[in-house]
Amino acid sequence: MRVSKLFTRTSKTAPADEVAKNAQLLIRAGYVYKVMAGVYAYTPLGLRVLEKIKQIVREEMNAVSGQELIMTNLQRKDTWEVTDRWSEDKVDVWFKTKLQDDTELGLAWSHEEAIMEMMQQYVKSYKDLPQVVYQFQTKLRNELRSKSGIMRGREFVMKDMYSLHASEADCDQYYDTVIEAYKRCYERFGIGDSTFVTFASGGSFTKFSHEFQTLCDAGEDVLYVNEDHSVAVNEEVLDEAANELGVDKASLKPVTSAEVGNIFKFGTEKSEKMKIFYTDNDGKQQPIYLASYGIGITRVMGVIVEKFADESGIVWPEAVAPYQVYLATIGDVAEQADVLYDELTSKGIEVLYDDRDARPGEKFADADLLGIPHRIVLSPKLVEQGSFEYKKRTESESNSLTKDELFATLSAAE
Repeated sequence: MRVSKLFTRTSKTAPADEVAKNAQLLIRAGYVYKVMAGVYAYTPLGLRVLEKIKQIVREEMNAVSGQELIMTNLQRKDTWEVTDRWSEDKVDVWFKTKLQDDTELGLAWSHEEAIMEMMQQYVKSYKDLPQVVYQFQTKLRNELRSKSGIMRGREFVMKDMYSLHASEADCDQYYDTVIEAYKRCYERFGIGDSTFVTFASGGSFTKFSHEFQTLCDAGEDVLYVNEDHSVAVNEEVLDEAANELGVDKASLKPVTSAEVGNIFKFGTEKSEKMKIFYTDNDGKQQPIYLASYGIGITRVMGVIVEKFADESGIVWPEAVAPYQVYLATIGDVAEQADVLYDELTSKGIEVLYDDRDARPGEKFADADLLGIPHRIVLSPKLVEQGSFEYKKRTESESNSLTKDELFATLSAAE
């Protein structure tokens, strides 16, 4: 992609009412456009990052037998009344609307009930279980607070997965399998070494849940962790969780973190309330065990920005960067740069090619702000020498490399 073809432009300033660092940088770099508090549009650059994150999640969910689908955003009132989650007393984040005939509808904030209602058409017997389905969907939640940029949105992209089981033992076993799959996701995102599985309140979902929390100064949560980080407990359930886990509270120290995932076991509660059953091996009707598993795709993007950004801008980990290489020209070397661009892209290397007639300092500042992992510069002098200037985004010094050395370096980074 040529920078001259992008409709977005970098900026030295962000909206005055934007206080979150992640949103300030993403807006300035042209990844997102702020519509209102907690509501952001994603440009082609931003979408590339989201799609990289989604693809990692998709691969890991497929690897644990997940089947991708997409559910509706419009939800019937009676679907949720059965489980008492239509009322604002139970769920206070509903956005609701009406049809022209005054039929009340909800705009989906989650899909447990809707999934169960659909799956009852397909799950009749123990032979039909287990089943695992997931989706990537824009969720709408009427959040009271929305000052953390894309880390807490009123409209956001989420991966939500649901597993249905014939027994508690099978549900528990699969639940543990998903925990490991989630760990692989965060490792691949580049935040695995600072992300923990924590014991937390289930909020509107269940009494307790497991959260995936990433250490982050801009986070809204407080974790209590032990010295070797093998135990992590959310502050809101500290006393109860410490008792259940048999942990001495004095051994736990507080750290600031941001939630990047949440998983729940519902047991047979939904099945029993909704009267959705399966026929077991003896011909008897039995309730279905349900668990759900969420990853905030846009939230992960925001956390990554918060964690790794420096004074010059965003720093994307290799696996989620919109492009691997930022190719910039200085002087009249367009012909040679075009050849290199074609050669890089032919090898499957994603390149953002700054072909603008702009000052070198402007190009280098934009490269840093955008956070592309590798920068390559071509100039008449470098062309004459048969070399290329190369710099990693995370390093301050550049190096002069031959073409073979350059391609070897890029290949090693993949």
